Amino acid sequence: MEELLRRMDALQRHATAGDELISALRHRVEELEAHERHAKSRDTAKHYETTAPAAGQRPTMASVASAQLPSPATAAVAPQPNVAAIPGLLPPEPMGNQYEGEGGDALRSDLPGLSLRIPGTQSEVRFYGFANLNGYRDFNGRNQTDAPTAQTIPLANSPAAMQGGDFGLSARFSRIGMDTRSAIGWGTLETRLEGDFGGGAPPASTNAVFRLRQAWAEFGTEEFRTLVGWANSLWNEGVYETVNFSTNLNQSFVRQPQIRATGTLAPGLTGQVSLEMPDTQYTSVAGVFTQTGTPIGFSGLSPSFTSLPDLLGRLEYRHDGLVLDMRGLLRDLSIRTEGTAAAPPALTRNAAGWGVAGTGRFPMRWLSDAFGPDELIGMAYYGEGIGRYFAGNTFGQDALSNIGLLGVTDFTLDPLPTYGATAAYRRYWTPQWRSNFVYSYAWQQYPSYALLFVPGSTSATSLNGTMQQAIVNLIWSPFAELRGNTVGTGWLDVGLEYVYTRRNVFGGAAATSTAGAGFATGNRVLGSVTARF
Repeated sequence: MEELLRRMDALQRHATAGDELISALRHRVEELEAHERHAKSRDTAKHYETTAPAAGQRPTMASVASAQLPSPATAAVAPQPNVAAIPGLLPPEPMGNQYEGEGGDALRSDLPGLSLRIPGTQSEVRFYGFANLNGYRDFNGRNQTDAPTAQTIPLANSPAAMQGGDFGLSARFSRIGMDTRSAIGWGTLETRLEGDFGGGAPPASTNAVFRLRQAWAEFGTEEFRTLVGWANSLWNEGVYETVNFSTNLNQSFVRQPQIRATGTLAPGLTGQVSLEMPDTQYTSVAGVFTQTGTPIGFSGLSPSFTSLPDLLGRLEYRHDGLVLDMRGLLRDLSIRTEGTAAAPPALTRNAAGWGVAGTGRFPMRWLSDAFGPDELIGMAYYGEGIGRYFAGNTFGQDALSNIGLLGVTDFTLDPLPTYGATAAYRRYWTPQWRSNFVYSYAWQQYPSYALLFVPGSTSATSLNGTMQQAIVNLIWSPFAELRGNTVGTGWLDVGLEYVYTRRNVFGGAAATSTAGAGFATGNRVLGSVTARF
C-alpha cells in the first residue's frame, strides 16, 4: 500500500495524464485497507484514526485515506488532525446523519468534536454541540412557533389568518452533547448524552427549557452491535436538507426508548432491528387521545392503551455515494375503556398498524463529473396506523374511532391508511454554496363517520386529507471544502429558506365551519446561523 501511495503522489506531481490510473490505484488501496481492517477485527487489534466523517457515515480507514489523498480534479486538501488511537476502538458515531432530526442534516457538523483521551484508560470522551439562532417571517396567517409543522398552519379566514403573519427569533434549539468510547472485551462501548433547550412552548423568550434528546449506550463491533436507551427511532428519515428545526412534511423525527441490534450483512449492506416504545394515538369526537394525554374536558385515565412494543426493521445499502434504504414497522393499537370516563360500555378494541418506506440517494456524478457532489433524492411510504411516526403530517393520528358518537354502543378502532412521496435535489453551486429543492405530497384516508365530528372542533379541523409542501433554500458554509466526492461543511452554516405549505381538511368548509375555510396555506421565509464545536 505504501508503494502504491508513493506512485500516486509521483503521478500527481508530474502529470495529469495519470488521473485514471490514480483512480484505479486509489480503489485498490481502499480494497486492501478494507481487507486489512476486517482481518484486524478478527484479531481484536484494530487501530483507527479520527477524521471528519462524510454525512451520515461512520469514518473508516478507507475514508481517512481518501480524505488525505489529494483529488486530481481539485487542489490538495490538508490532512485532518489525528487523535491517539486505542486498540480495538471503533470510531465515534457522527454528530449528524439522516436520523438526526429537526435541522440535523443542514446543521450537522463534520468536525470530530473536542475528543480527549482519558489518561491511564482505554477510553475517550468527546464534547460537541452548536449555538444556533433562527428567525422567521410568515406571510399568511399568524403562526407563532419557531418549529412550524404542516398541520399547525392556520386555516384561511381564521382569526390568525385575518391578523396576518409576524416575525420571530429563537435560539432555543442550541444543542450540547457528550459521548464516550471505551475499549471492552466485546469491542467498543459508546455512550451518548445530548440535549437542547427546545422543551418549552414558543414563542415566549423565557421558554429555554432543557430537554433530553439522546441517552443511550451501544456496544459491539462493526460486524454486530447492540444499542439500549433513548435514541432516534429506526424509522426516522430526514430525507432532505433543511435549515428548519420543524418536522416538515414526510419527515420523521421520533426519539424514544428502544433496544436495537445492528449488523453488517455484506460489504456496504447494514441490517437493523429494534423494539421501541409504543403509543396509541387516536382521534374521536371528544378529541385527540394518546397513551398519557387526553383532550381538554376529559378527566381521568386515557382509553388509549398499549400492550406490545413497536417492532421496526431497516436495511441500508451504501456504495460510492449511492444510498438505498428500506424500512418497515409493525404496531399494536388498542382502546380499553374500562376504568375510564369513556365507559360504559367497558370494551376493548385492538387493531394492527404497519408501514413500509423506501429512500434512494443517487450521486449525480455517476451521470457526469460536471454535477460534482450533487444528489437526487426520493422517498415514498405507505402504511396504516403510522401517524405517530409522521407527526408533521397530522396531529399524530394513528387511528380514528366512532366512540362517543350519538347512538354508537359497539365502537370501532380504525387504523388510518396513509401514503406520501418526496423528491429533492441538492445542488452544490460551489463547495461553500449549496441549495436544496424539495417537493412533498401526503394523503390520509378517513372513515365516513369522521364527517359527524362537531364542525369547527379540534377533532374535525385536525383531519388533513391531502397536504403539499415545497421548499427551496440557500446555505453558505464559508469553511467548507471538497474532499474527493464529498463536501466537508466546516463549523459554520448560514442558511436562508422559503417554505410553502398547503393542507386540505377532510370534509372541507362543512367540517371547519366558523373556525375558518376548509384549507390552509402557509408561506414562510426563515433564516438560520449555526456555529458548531
